[in-house]
Amino acid sequence: MSDESLLEFPCEFPIKIMGHETPEFHALVRALVEEHAGPLADSAIQSSLSRNGRFVSITATINAQSQQQLDDIYHALTAHEDVLMAL
Repeated sequence: MSDESLLEFPCEFPIKIMGHETPEFHALVRALVEEHAGPLADSAIQSSLSRNGRFVSITATINAQSQQQLDDIYHALTAHEDVLMAL
């Protein structure tokens, strides 16, 4: 694995997380991202419901400090059973 990245750090980086629409899912996503990125302003988190309202896409925009930080966030998100997808 190469240490090279196409990104220049630090940088603003949006992470999209999808799951079932519940208040618990919103809190879970925030907690998992903040564990690695620190506290997020409410304005850094946006959500969009699916057409039928069963699923939600949450975009958390962080100030990414390194590729390792992003890898850790994606690993934490995808390892959780309630997260259907993270992009």
